[in-house]
Amino acid sequence: MNHLENYHFDTSSEKISGIGRALVLAGTLDQKTAERIYSRAKTQNKSFVSELVDSGAVSSFALAHTLCKAFISPLVDLDALNIEAIPPNLLDEKICRDYQLLPLAKRSNAMVIATADPSNLEAAEKIKFATQLSVEWVVVEFDKLVAINAGRFSEGSEQFSAEFLTSDFDDKTLEFEGDTKISDTEQESEIDDAPIVRFLRKMLFDAFAMGASDLHFEPYEFSYRVRFRIDGELREIAAPPIGIKEKLAARIKVISRIDISEKRLPQDGRMKMKMSAKKVVDFRVSTLPTLFGEKIVIRILDPSSAQMGIEALGYEELEKARLLKAIHRPYGMVLATGPTGSGKTVSLYTCLNILNQPGVNIATAEDPSEINLPGVNQVNVNEKAGLTFAVALRSFLRQDPDIIMVGEIRDLETADIAIKAAQTGHMVMSTLHTNDAPSTITRLRNMGVAPFNIASSVVLVTAQRLARRLCTKCKEEANLPQQSLLDAGYTLSDLDGSWKPFRPVGCNSCSNGYKGRVGIYQVMPVSEEIQRIILRDGSAIDIAEQAEREGVRSLRNAGLHKVRLGLTSIEEVMAVTNE
Repeated sequence: MNHLENYHFDTSSEKISGIGRALVLAGTLDQKTAERIYSRAKTQNKSFVSELVDSGAVSSFALAHTLCKAFISPLVDLDALNIEAIPPNLLDEKICRDYQLLPLAKRSNAMVIATADPSNLEAAEKIKFATQLSVEWVVVEFDKLVAINAGRFSEGSEQFSAEFLTSDFDDKTLEFEGDTKISDTEQESEIDDAPIVRFLRKMLFDAFAMGASDLHFEPYEFSYRVRFRIDGELREIAAPPIGIKEKLAARIKVISRIDISEKRLPQDGRMKMKMSAKKVVDFRVSTLPTLFGEKIVIRILDPSSAQMGIEALGYEELEKARLLKAIHRPYGMVLATGPTGSGKTVSLYTCLNILNQPGVNIATAEDPSEINLPGVNQVNVNEKAGLTFAVALRSFLRQDPDIIMVGEIRDLETADIAIKAAQTGHMVMSTLHTNDAPSTITRLRNMGVAPFNIASSVVLVTAQRLARRLCTKCKEEANLPQQSLLDAGYTLSDLDGSWKPFRPVGCNSCSNGYKGRVGIYQVMPVSEEIQRIILRDGSAIDIAEQAEREGVRSLRNAGLHKVRLGLTSIEEVMAVTNE
């Protein structure tokens, strides 16, 4: 039902159309202007939309955005369509010409049609009569629609073939794994909600294809937006009508096995989507009640990231050698530290993949497990059920393990058990949230772990960040003043003229000059001298100074080395590291 029916105007319907009402309500036009343009359109035997745009009263962009919200129809950017991939002969050419329509796809008992006027009941009735199908409008910009139709009709009988919205998008291929059979009533509802289902599938497919790590579905008081996190940055991808927020949230929760009736508390779930015959992608779903509805964040879990190999992570040769030496020790503790989203889990799983051999028993406890690694016994902690990290660790020690990974050390109990495991013949890996490697030691001290236990168990700490990688196709040399380079952290001996920093430019292959990310690492083995500093309860500054004397780069210096290699920019290193 059109929500504009709840509003009343002084003018009669003969003086102003449904589109006019929507524009007046949105504040895009005043009522007198809308009436004047409507009257002129009738006199000239033109459509109201055509006269609105031709007169310059409203831009095609503003008109499309207003109407998609007013008539609760999806908004589609025609520039994103492969026009040559539209199925042929979906609708009579005369109807398309007369009403400026672009048929996009046929879906069971409905026709998906692009229009700039979703209020056109006459066109909808003609389509129903001609095709015996119901009409699903998607709103597009009028000027783009006219240009496309002019090209199509001028080319006569040229045929088009393929699929809706993108040549890679296949509504039949993108199936959600594990969906249960539904009743007839639910099937009818599923047909009614078909645009919601297709929108969700397209968002998930696009996020995967664009290399996104997370999708954010965010409801606000008068708007709704979808953002993807790509290369660590959130980008707005779509602004669907706010009216879909309840149905979209319900659909996601059903697939993720989340309680659909609970809207007051945060919930977590998982789902899978079949991309092709051989490719199935896992998603972790988190819901959060907000003032204007449930915000949903979906994380894409890519098991292949653990099989990339340590070379792909960006470790320098010396850092890689130190890490490999530490993880191949028969016992001890290796800690990875950094903020959320810095790649700690991928680094630890890369190490586990190296150690994952038939003769080795590996157990992990995580909240939750994000990467599925065959041959590894993975446990999801469940604090509500009493399965905490500490409980899981105690159980592991009775399971004859060789290697144990703890998702995160959050409290003294977990830390104590992990350290005792490292002291009694097990290799233990875990993560903490600290700024750099030296401060990880003091963090354990602040938790209450005794200095002698830290010194005797921790063998290596690696801190890491992820910086955006410069696009290799468009990056160019940056002519920066010498003082700027010195202020960034370089020494005079570094500025020997043998290298130049690069800056981002931007091209069709990247986003603002960046494509992908590169790891920045501080790998600090716990040497005998560092052990002595720990035993005398030295500060993080004391540990950092000793580590530097032993050739351990700080995170800033490690980042500046990536700049020298041309992998990232100084601005990006300054943004992700502290000095």
